[in-house]
Amino acid sequence: LAEDVGALRARLVKDEALGQSGEARRVMAAKASASYESAYQRFGGYFACINAATMAVVAGDKERALSLAGQAHDLVAQPSVEEGGSEESYWRVATRAEAALILGDPESAREALRQAAALSENHLALRATTRRQLAFLGAELGTSPDLLDSLPVPAVLHYTGHRFTDAGQREENLRAEIRATLDRLGGDIAYGALAYGSDIVVAEEIQARGGELHVVLPCPVDEFVASSVSPGGDSWVARFHACCEAATTVRCEPSAARPDDPTMYAFGSRLSMGAAVIRAQTLTTKAIQLAIWDGSPGRDEAGTGADVEFWQSTGRDSEVVRWERPRVTAPPTTVSKGPRRELRAMAFSDFKGFSRLDEGQVVVFFDKVMGAVSAAIDGFGCPILARNSWGDGLYLVFTSVREAARCMLALQRTIADLDFASLGLPPDMGLRIGVHAGPVFPTVDPVTQQPSFFGTHVTRTARVEPRTPPGEVYATGSAAALLALEPLPDVTPEYVGQLQLAKDYDVRPMYVFRHWAAPSPDW
Repeated sequence: LAEDVGALRARLVKDEALGQSGEARRVMAAKASASYESAYQRFGGYFACINAATMAVVAGDKERALSLAGQAHDLVAQPSVEEGGSEESYWRVATRAEAALILGDPESAREALRQAAALSENHLALRATTRRQLAFLGAELGTSPDLLDSLPVPAVLHYTGHRFTDAGQREENLRAEIRATLDRLGGDIAYGALAYGSDIVVAEEIQARGGELHVVLPCPVDEFVASSVSPGGDSWVARFHACCEAATTVRCEPSAARPDDPTMYAFGSRLSMGAAVIRAQTLTTKAIQLAIWDGSPGRDEAGTGADVEFWQSTGRDSEVVRWERPRVTAPPTTVSKGPRRELRAMAFSDFKGFSRLDEGQVVVFFDKVMGAVSAAIDGFGCPILARNSWGDGLYLVFTSVREAARCMLALQRTIADLDFASLGLPPDMGLRIGVHAGPVFPTVDPVTQQPSFFGTHVTRTARVEPRTPPGEVYATGSAAALLALEPLPDVTPEYVGQLQLAKDYDVRPMYVFRHWAAPSPDW
């Protein structure tokens, strides 16, 4: 513990270095290496020593890297008399692999990783941490990426499929095909919904394997059951609840369940896809779609065919189990209960300290600060579907999270370049931005006569901004999931934690959007 605390500053510099490129990356890596070495000299532990060696590699200091790697290897060559259990054993073996890689002995590194795999069968987080470390180290050394095959992690699945109501042999045949496909893929972690039919069958098979089932619903449970489970019959409702009770997580969005509005279902699919991609990135593995599909193209934005088309449009692989759906009686036509929603990204922002300004400062603020805000938005380049402001507050609506992230980060850069003190404004003023995405209703504001949007997800967006630190762009898990599907090359959603939204709205996973040039785990 003392060594971990002593090396904390080095870890922060290391993270900053890995977010840089070129000469800036090498300079910061050298600082991180020196800081780790200082902690090693003080505490004598292998953790600081091997990190000092690895960052020396990134800094381009080969001689120093070899010396430190040799010392780290010696520290973990024999079991420690103070070794406290399997996790300590794991880190010693993983350190041996990292040191061997730096010392130019990839075969010894592979053997150490095989030992690490045997010590971490139920600890994917440990494996992922080691794989990330070896990924950027291997990229620096030019080592073959297949080294990581010796420390495997399972693929993460997004599942989708047709609804059906028949029981008996046909379902058992499908179940057998799904089971064989999961065996081949090694699929033990899955994200998706629980509509009657294929969804529930896949979920049951994941749970039968002892895997992780993450249920993602586009609306509250009771509304989802009414629209997407009950039409299949009471037995499917019972199976739905059994899956939810045994699931690792169940996530519900606040959208109202309108069966005539496919945008809600498309939104739910995108969320489960994005969640699978984020989890795969965290575990340094692949995200694969498992589709129980008859091959028919999608006729709308929602449905199995649409899910397959969208997933493949992002460049990812689909594993298809062909399934000719049993013929069922078509449900009666649903009468539309209102306008159709659109999936949009939204941002709310305001300035810390605005309420403390006197009247003279307010004049300067609107002239210089809000003037700069307006110019940044106008120069963004992509269409903004709606915009409004009141005082220091700002509300913008975008076609996609990609556009919202780009625009809001550009806006933060604009604000960071302003010299508030020279303008006679408090120097600690900062812009807080919250981003969210979801199905909303388009309209024309009856008062302003301008395009606008309304709905539950607009309210949710407004609850994010008050929880955002000045200078940051916070985003909900929904926004992060959609960005993960169509990422920006230099923007990484970084997990912040579970945060209570303003006005006791609810507790949700939150991310921060930042420009970041971290290396790919694929080398």
